[in-house]
Amino acid sequence: MSNSGSNTEGSTAGAVFTDDELRLEQEFIDGLYARVDALRGVTEVSVTDALAQGNTPMQARLERDVLVAERSGLLAALNAVDESLCFGRIDLTSGVSHHIGRIGIRADDTEHTPILIDWRAQVARPFYLATGHTPMGLRRRRHLTTDGRRVTDLHDELLDLGDATRTGHEDPTGDAVLLAALNSARTGRMSDIVQTIQAEQDRIIRAPHRGVLVVEGGPGTGKTAVALHRAAFLLYEYRELLAKRAVLIVGPNPAFLGYIGEVLPSLGETGVLLATVGELFPGVKATAADNPRASAVKGRAEMAEVLAEVVRDRQALPDPVITIEHDRDVLMLDDGLVRVARDRTREAKLPHNVAREYFEGHILNTLTDMVAERIGTDPFDGSNLLDAADITQIRDELAENREVWSAIDRLWPRLTPQRLVADFLAEPEGYVSAEDAAAIRRPVTRAWTTADVPLLDEAAELLGEDDRLARALADRERNTQVAYAQGVLDVSYASRTYEFEDKDEEDSEVLSAHHIIDAERFAERHEEEDHRSAAERAAADRTWAFGHIIVDEAQELSPMAWRLLMRRSPTRSMTLVGDPAQTAEAAGVGSWEEILAPYVQDRFDHTRLAVNYRTPSEIMDMAAAVVRAERPGFEPPSSVRSTGVRPWVRATDDLPSAVAEAVAELTPAEGRLAVIAPRELHRKLAARLDGVTAGAEPDLTHTVVLLDPRQSKGLEFDSVLVVEPARYGTSDLYVALTRATQRLGVLHTGELPKALADGEPHPADGTPAPGITKR
Repeated sequence: MSNSGSNTEGSTAGAVFTDDELRLEQEFIDGLYARVDALRGVTEVSVTDALAQGNTPMQARLERDVLVAERSGLLAALNAVDESLCFGRIDLTSGVSHHIGRIGIRADDTEHTPILIDWRAQVARPFYLATGHTPMGLRRRRHLTTDGRRVTDLHDELLDLGDATRTGHEDPTGDAVLLAALNSARTGRMSDIVQTIQAEQDRIIRAPHRGVLVVEGGPGTGKTAVALHRAAFLLYEYRELLAKRAVLIVGPNPAFLGYIGEVLPSLGETGVLLATVGELFPGVKATAADNPRASAVKGRAEMAEVLAEVVRDRQALPDPVITIEHDRDVLMLDDGLVRVARDRTREAKLPHNVAREYFEGHILNTLTDMVAERIGTDPFDGSNLLDAADITQIRDELAENREVWSAIDRLWPRLTPQRLVADFLAEPEGYVSAEDAAAIRRPVTRAWTTADVPLLDEAAELLGEDDRLARALADRERNTQVAYAQGVLDVSYASRTYEFEDKDEEDSEVLSAHHIIDAERFAERHEEEDHRSAAERAAADRTWAFGHIIVDEAQELSPMAWRLLMRRSPTRSMTLVGDPAQTAEAAGVGSWEEILAPYVQDRFDHTRLAVNYRTPSEIMDMAAAVVRAERPGFEPPSSVRSTGVRPWVRATDDLPSAVAEAVAELTPAEGRLAVIAPRELHRKLAARLDGVTAGAEPDLTHTVVLLDPRQSKGLEFDSVLVVEPARYGTSDLYVALTRATQRLGVLHTGELPKALADGEPHPADGTPAPGITKR
């Protein structure tokens, strides 16, 4: 990217500039990085010194841990934003200027004077919103382009139209930086848009932290980037609240999470958990795949009641009786006795495993009454001769009888979510229709799928956790630690007594450890602490309540998946982004009203992004025609640019060879190419493509990547080759056709979808391809 007013010599910071504006900006950047380097050095030393403190009093240790966490976070942020730290400047009509960057930096003076303003700060907002019509107090907005620590270009926009001063770097349209970003080669990783946030995007990013915000946008509208920048803004604006509870970002697949993984670190934020739905049950990672019918059945909201019925069926009754040998006698638990115990336990409305303690009590009481009646009844008047102590002894003896516990295990077994769901899927008959049972039936040993994870989470809610054993073990460990601590104090006291036994009584009043601390507090000092971040702790805790949740491709999630996510967000603080027109999953809800009605009714904010920044108009016209063939009134987002390069469609009899030739033709000199093909063709195609990456988690930084349509959701490439489009559903094809930023080709062996077979599509209203949209 160049501008007629710029002229630089050399390739590193410190080069000789013949342009005064570039020289002054380079001097500022040099000073800024000098401050960053000094701050990084001080931070590294403070972290190292704090960690070297070793055993310290509890309060000091707590303060140390807080300092380490804060400074480590600062250090990670400084390291992450080192590239392109500063990207803009605003000059106010008052004469004040502010440089804008990815994080805020202050001077090392008594006033802590701001050197660089964080893009999220209120004072930076005119950089994104000001126009010539509404300048918001600005005289000039400047974009800085840098290569590492070297300033390479400047673009100025005059917002005070009465200001006659010129710098030689004026951008007449104000769109040069945006166009440069849109036309730049892809790297296989999403970049932040902090330098080019548009006004409609800024309003969404900075929307208040309350309730559910739905952001709808078609392909290329930047909805994912907006969601990520919103996460960064919320963490900046509500740091105290969200740092403790963490932010969860849910994406559609592992490839997508890898693609967006560098955005938040580049904005100075590292304390966010990124996950797919298939990763939201601790200890389980979904690696298998369901067919569409199975995924749809498992995703239905009715599955919650189905699983509840499965749990109830595990609370069994004797058939017809259970016999228990006790003290040379036989006790019998029949249907009626157990039914009473079961009904009374269910009345507590507790999760299955938690309620078991109550069931155990009822059964033990029932058996105790049996024994007491048999051995304690007076044969003459029928009264019971046993007292309370006798009854307690009988109950204690029954509680030591293994046959009693074997009976309880049969009637009210302890269950794990994994075992419950696996057993249900192995034999689903009787709980769902015969057709649905055939769709979801699977061996017990099969790997988990993404659709299974919400079922596991639902099962965990229904079962609860009987933590009596864990609490008992923790108490035992605690008592052991206290006993050990007491032993240490006793040794200390004995040593002191021996040391001072021949000294004066006055001298013997010297304080020792046992004077100032008891065994319990002494034990506390040696307990291990949890140094994990909030995001790390949240990933391991199924019951964690997140401060905010962002869901990308939200239209694809099933009702059961929404039940899982809503448990993670009791405050209903969520940002949902997606496009109902791209709904491809059979289990996907697709409608915002249907998704949210069970949880917030109609109390959610809904906004739309209408501008397509990624997809050129030539490609967007073809993609829109595919959807219009099914939905004539469909209106896609408006593309802001045209490349002049039409997509092409070719037939072939030798698909592998044609794909190899097309890849050679479409592969950009710089950037990335995606071959999007049905999964069943991947092995054959990959054999003909040198250096291609494929699989469940492909490396998107490779020049050529092989994907199926679902994997391509949310991604973008310089060039795209779509193979066998007739095998896709409308939504999948729409997604595949809109991944390219420059060139698109289509290869097929059989019939084409009608919209592609009719020839080159044109805009519905016959208008020319749109130009750049003004800020």
